[in-house]
Amino acid sequence: MVFSTSPTRDSLSFEDFLDLLSVFSDTATPDIKSHYAFRIFDFDDDGTLDREDLSQLVNCLTGEGEDTRLSASEMKQLIDNILEESDIDRDGTINLSEFQHVISRSPDFASSF
Repeated sequence: MVFSTSPTRDSLSFEDFLDLLSVFSDTATPDIKSHYAFRIFDFDDDGTLDREDLSQLVNCLTGEGEDTRLSASEMKQLIDNILEESDIDRDGTINLSEFQHVISRSPDFASSF
């Protein structure tokens, strides 16, 4: 659980719950919002968005139904394009700094997250 501070990350304290709510507040800074968005999208919690994380994210956004699921070649092309735009150090993953750089170019992010 992204917002949990417990060692097993399986429960929320009251403070964790308040943090969760504050991130989605209009007054939360873009840095805070992008930090938690990154953690939400980092499905394997390894500190980077790799091809598998990006694939899971795309499936969450488009759906995994037969009529909405991307083909393997479409998924590869989309992820290649995402990495081309976002992976500044060309290591095949997107780190928090690279993610925040991309988000900074999206003026709607703070109001839509």
